[in-house]
Amino acid sequence: MDRQQSRSDRLIHQFDTVLRTLMPHAASPQRTSPAEGVAEGTLDDQERRHAAGLMRINHTGEVCVQALYQGQGMTAKLPHVRHQMEQSGLEEIDHLAWCAERLEQLQSRTSCLNPLFYAASFGIGAATGAVSDRISLGLVAATEEQAGKHLDSHQQSLPRGDNRSHAILRQMAIDEAHHAQLALEAGGVRFPAPVKWGIRLASKVMTKSVYHL
Repeated sequence: MDRQQSRSDRLIHQFDTVLRTLMPHAASPQRTSPAEGVAEGTLDDQERRHAAGLMRINHTGEVCVQALYQGQGMTAKLPHVRHQMEQSGLEEIDHLAWCAERLEQLQSRTSCLNPLFYAASFGIGAATGAVSDRISLGLVAATEEQAGKHLDSHQQSLPRGDNRSHAILRQMAIDEAHHAQLALEAGGVRFPAPVKWGIRLASKVMTKSVYHL
Protein backbone atom coordinates (compact mmCIF):
# COMPACT_ATOMS: atom_id res chain seq x y z
CA MET A 1 0.00 0.00 0.00
CA ASP A 2 1.42 3.38 -0.99
CA ARG A 3 1.48 5.63 2.07
CA GLN A 4 0.66 9.23 1.30
CA GLN A 5 3.46 11.60 2.25
CA SER A 6 3.22 15.29 2.92
CA ARG A 7 5.27 17.76 0.93
CA SER A 8 7.54 18.33 3.92
CA ASP A 9 8.09 14.55 4.26
CA ARG A 10 9.17 14.35 0.64
CA LEU A 11 11.48 17.34 0.97
CA ILE A 12 13.16 15.85 4.05
CA HIS A 13 13.58 12.51 2.29
CA GLN A 14 14.92 14.26 -0.79
CA PHE A 15 17.47 16.24 1.23
CA ASP A 16 18.64 13.07 2.97
CA THR A 17 19.09 11.31 -0.37
CA VAL A 18 21.03 14.25 -1.81
CA LEU A 19 23.44 14.09 1.11
CA ARG A 20 23.89 10.32 0.73
CA THR A 21 24.57 10.80 -2.96
CA LEU A 22 27.06 13.67 -2.81
CA MET A 23 28.76 13.52 0.60
CA PRO A 24 31.88 11.30 0.85
CA HIS A 25 31.26 8.06 2.76
CA ALA A 26 27.59 8.97 3.33
CA ALA A 27 26.14 6.24 1.09
CA SER A 28 25.40 3.04 3.02
CA PRO A 29 25.11 -0.01 0.77
CA GLN A 30 22.44 -2.64 1.43
CA ARG A 31 24.54 -5.33 -0.24
CA THR A 32 28.12 -6.34 0.37
CA SER A 33 30.54 -5.11 -2.26
CA PRO A 34 31.27 -7.70 -4.98
CA ALA A 35 34.94 -6.90 -4.36
CA GLU A 36 34.72 -8.22 -0.80
CA GLY A 37 37.08 -11.16 -0.46
CA VAL A 38 38.54 -10.71 -3.95
CA ALA A 39 42.33 -10.71 -3.95
CA GLU A 40 43.94 -7.40 -4.92
CA GLY A 41 46.07 -7.70 -8.04
CA THR A 42 49.38 -6.00 -8.65
CA LEU A 43 49.07 -2.58 -10.31
CA ASP A 44 51.82 -0.15 -11.22
CA ASP A 45 51.26 3.59 -10.79
CA GLN A 46 50.01 4.13 -14.34
CA GLU A 47 47.56 1.22 -14.12
CA ARG A 48 46.33 2.42 -10.74
CA ARG A 49 45.68 5.93 -12.07
CA HIS A 50 43.86 4.56 -15.11
CA ALA A 51 41.71 2.27 -12.97
CA ALA A 52 40.92 5.20 -10.68
CA GLY A 53 39.91 7.35 -13.64
CA LEU A 54 37.51 4.68 -14.87
CA MET A 55 36.02 4.09 -11.43
CA ARG A 56 35.61 7.84 -10.98
CA ILE A 57 33.60 7.93 -14.22
CA ASN A 58 31.44 5.06 -12.98
CA HIS A 59 30.89 6.76 -9.65
CA THR A 60 29.77 9.98 -11.35
CA GLY A 61 27.58 7.96 -13.67
CA GLU A 62 25.84 6.55 -10.60
CA VAL A 63 25.45 10.08 -9.21
CA CYS A 64 23.71 11.04 -12.45
CA VAL A 65 21.42 8.00 -12.43
CA GLN A 66 20.61 8.51 -8.75
CA ALA A 67 19.70 12.16 -9.45
CA LEU A 68 17.61 11.09 -12.43
CA TYR A 69 15.61 8.66 -10.28
CA GLN A 70 15.16 11.26 -7.56
CA GLY A 71 13.94 13.92 -9.98
CA GLN A 72 11.53 11.51 -11.64
CA GLY A 73 10.27 10.25 -8.29
CA MET A 74 9.39 13.80 -7.28
CA THR A 75 7.16 14.35 -10.33
CA ALA A 76 5.95 10.84 -11.22
CA LYS A 77 2.18 10.74 -11.50
CA LEU A 78 1.48 7.07 -10.74
CA PRO A 79 2.36 5.63 -7.29
CA HIS A 80 3.78 2.39 -8.72
CA VAL A 81 6.13 4.37 -10.97
CA ARG A 82 7.32 6.46 -8.05
CA HIS A 83 7.84 3.29 -5.99
CA GLN A 84 9.90 1.70 -8.75
CA MET A 85 12.11 4.79 -9.00
CA GLU A 86 12.74 4.60 -5.28
CA GLN A 87 13.53 0.87 -5.32
CA SER A 88 15.93 1.12 -8.26
CA GLY A 89 17.51 4.16 -6.62
CA LEU A 90 18.34 2.07 -3.54
CA GLU A 91 20.39 -0.32 -5.68
CA GLU A 92 22.15 2.65 -7.27
CA ILE A 93 23.17 3.71 -3.74
CA ASP A 94 24.97 0.37 -3.49
CA HIS A 95 26.86 1.22 -6.68
CA LEU A 96 27.82 4.63 -5.32
CA ALA A 97 29.22 3.13 -2.14
CA TRP A 98 31.09 0.35 -3.96
CA CYS A 99 32.73 2.77 -6.40
CA ALA A 100 33.64 5.25 -3.67
CA GLU A 101 35.23 2.51 -1.59
CA ARG A 102 37.19 1.24 -4.58
CA LEU A 103 38.44 4.75 -5.37
CA GLU A 104 39.74 5.06 -1.82
CA GLN A 105 41.51 1.71 -2.17
CA LEU A 106 43.09 3.02 -5.38
CA GLN A 107 44.32 6.08 -3.41
CA SER A 108 42.07 8.40 -5.38
CA ARG A 109 38.84 10.40 -4.92
CA THR A 110 35.41 11.03 -6.39
CA SER A 111 34.90 13.80 -8.97
CA CYS A 112 34.66 17.43 -7.89
CA LEU A 113 32.13 17.87 -10.73
CA ASN A 114 29.54 15.60 -9.09
CA PRO A 115 27.32 18.43 -7.78
CA LEU A 116 27.09 19.92 -11.28
CA PHE A 117 26.15 16.61 -12.91
CA TYR A 118 23.73 15.84 -10.08
CA ALA A 119 21.86 19.12 -10.57
CA ALA A 120 21.64 18.65 -14.35
CA SER A 121 20.41 15.06 -14.06
CA PHE A 122 17.88 15.89 -11.36
CA GLY A 123 16.43 18.65 -13.54
CA ILE A 124 16.13 16.32 -16.53
CA GLY A 125 14.49 13.64 -14.41
CA ALA A 126 11.99 16.05 -12.88
CA ALA A 127 11.12 17.51 -16.27
CA THR A 128 10.51 14.15 -17.95
CA GLY A 129 8.52 12.92 -14.96
CA ALA A 130 6.29 15.99 -15.17
CA VAL A 131 5.65 15.40 -18.87
CA SER A 132 4.79 11.70 -18.80
CA ASP A 133 5.51 8.60 -16.76
CA ARG A 134 6.01 6.60 -19.96
CA ILE A 135 8.62 9.05 -21.24
CA SER A 136 10.22 9.15 -17.81
CA LEU A 137 10.51 5.36 -17.71
CA GLY A 138 11.78 5.35 -21.28
CA LEU A 139 14.55 7.74 -20.28
CA VAL A 140 15.50 5.40 -17.44
CA ALA A 141 15.70 2.46 -19.84
CA ALA A 142 17.79 4.37 -22.39
CA THR A 143 20.10 5.76 -19.70
CA GLU A 144 20.62 2.35 -18.10
CA GLU A 145 21.33 0.80 -21.50
CA GLN A 146 24.00 3.43 -22.11
CA ALA A 147 25.42 2.84 -18.63
CA GLY A 148 25.65 -0.85 -19.43
CA LYS A 149 27.67 -0.12 -22.57
CA HIS A 150 30.07 2.03 -20.56
CA LEU A 151 30.49 -0.71 -17.99
CA ASP A 152 31.25 -3.27 -20.68
CA SER A 153 33.87 -1.03 -22.29
CA HIS A 154 35.44 -0.24 -18.91
CA GLN A 155 35.76 -3.92 -18.10
CA GLN A 156 37.74 -4.27 -21.31
CA SER A 157 39.87 -1.22 -20.49
CA LEU A 158 40.63 -1.97 -16.84
CA PRO A 159 44.09 -3.39 -16.08
CA ARG A 160 43.88 -7.17 -16.05
CA GLY A 161 45.23 -7.27 -12.52
CA ASP A 162 42.49 -5.05 -11.09
CA ASN A 163 40.36 -7.94 -9.89
CA ARG A 164 38.30 -5.92 -7.42
CA SER A 165 37.18 -3.27 -9.91
CA HIS A 166 36.29 -6.00 -12.41
CA ALA A 167 34.09 -7.70 -9.80
CA ILE A 168 32.27 -4.45 -9.02
CA LEU A 169 31.63 -3.56 -12.65
CA ARG A 170 30.31 -7.03 -13.46
CA GLN A 171 27.63 -6.76 -10.79
CA MET A 172 26.79 -3.19 -11.72
CA ALA A 173 26.26 -4.24 -15.34
CA ILE A 174 23.81 -6.94 -14.21
CA ASP A 175 21.88 -4.43 -12.11
CA GLU A 176 21.72 -1.79 -14.84
CA ALA A 177 20.35 -4.29 -17.36
CA HIS A 178 17.71 -5.31 -14.82
CA HIS A 179 16.71 -1.69 -14.18
CA ALA A 180 16.37 -1.02 -17.90
CA GLN A 181 14.15 -4.06 -18.33
CA LEU A 182 11.97 -3.09 -15.36
CA ALA A 183 11.47 0.40 -16.77
CA LEU A 184 10.32 -0.98 -20.13
CA GLU A 185 8.03 -3.55 -18.49
CA ALA A 186 6.45 -0.76 -16.42
CA GLY A 187 5.40 1.00 -19.62
CA GLY A 188 8.46 2.98 -20.68
CA VAL A 189 8.64 3.96 -24.34
CA ARG A 190 11.57 2.83 -26.45
CA PHE A 191 13.39 5.97 -27.50
CA PRO A 192 14.26 6.43 -31.20
CA ALA A 193 17.89 6.38 -32.35
CA PRO A 194 18.34 10.21 -32.48
CA VAL A 195 17.35 10.53 -28.81
CA LYS A 196 19.70 7.72 -27.82
CA TRP A 197 22.45 9.46 -29.79
CA GLY A 198 21.87 12.58 -27.69
CA ILE A 199 22.17 10.53 -24.51
CA ARG A 200 25.46 9.05 -25.77
CA LEU A 201 26.77 12.53 -26.54
CA ALA A 202 25.92 13.78 -23.04
CA SER A 203 27.57 10.69 -21.61
CA LYS A 204 30.77 11.38 -23.54
CA VAL A 205 30.91 14.92 -22.13
CA MET A 206 30.71 13.47 -18.63
CA THR A 207 33.31 10.76 -19.17
CA LYS A 208 35.87 13.08 -20.77
CA SER A 209 35.64 15.64 -17.99
CA VAL A 210 35.44 13.30 -15.00
CA TYR A 211 38.33 10.94 -15.85
CA HIS A 212 40.83 13.50 -14.49
CA LEU A 213 38.58 15.74 -12.38
